[in-house]
Amino acid sequence: MNHTQPIDTSLTFAVHGAERFRGALSPAIGDIEEAVAGLPPDQAGVRLHGVTALHPLLTAEGPVGRVAARVLGDTCQPVRAILFDKTPATNWSLAWHQDRTIVVKRSIEVDGYGPWTVKGGMPHVAPPFDLLAGMVTLRVHLDPVPETNAPLLIAPGSHRLGRIAGPDIDEVVEQCGIATCLAKRGDVWLYATPILHASETAREPRRRRVLQVDYAAADLPGGLEWLGI
Repeated sequence: MNHTQPIDTSLTFAVHGAERFRGALSPAIGDIEEAVAGLPPDQAGVRLHGVTALHPLLTAEGPVGRVAARVLGDTCQPVRAILFDKTPATNWSLAWHQDRTIVVKRSIEVDGYGPWTVKGGMPHVAPPFDLLAGMVTLRVHLDPVPETNAPLLIAPGSHRLGRIAGPDIDEVVEQCGIATCLAKRGDVWLYATPILHASETAREPRRRRVLQVDYAAADLPGGLEWLGI
């Protein structure tokens, strides 16, 4: 059964765990493109750190961070950023999953944190679910994403169900339904970090750049520190 919501359905963060802010980044889109212009163009996803030109754009006072601050407040900070660059040559799909790791400065053993991995040379760790539940993720669209160009798919409300075991994911998606997150250039999608999401290969692939940024307002325990952007 197809539970995909109609394209024009208006999602809200409070009810569904995701919300579209139309044109929220249109005035700053050129600044964002300039900040990421030097990144490798032939990689599907680049984990960002030390891109100083992005810093004033992503803080809680900046044009991107202000969207996150609507939910988390003015003390929120960007804690991870990835540039996705889907093209006809890098036209991948992504199975349904929850984002379950955070990026920290260094590996320190703390109860409830683990396992550890290294991605893009950066230490990642799976934190307690309550920490993820207090985070939000922003997707800043540098290119339009119609239905034919692999929009993000989400299962509305799934972020409230805790850590979902792999064998249970299909059933949860069936229960929650599927919403298609279409976007125009300059739009921002805000969603709860642990929401179930996926992406198919583009049926009519064109360049689809998305700057994805995780935000948190909480400090980490036991000497752990956010790596930041």
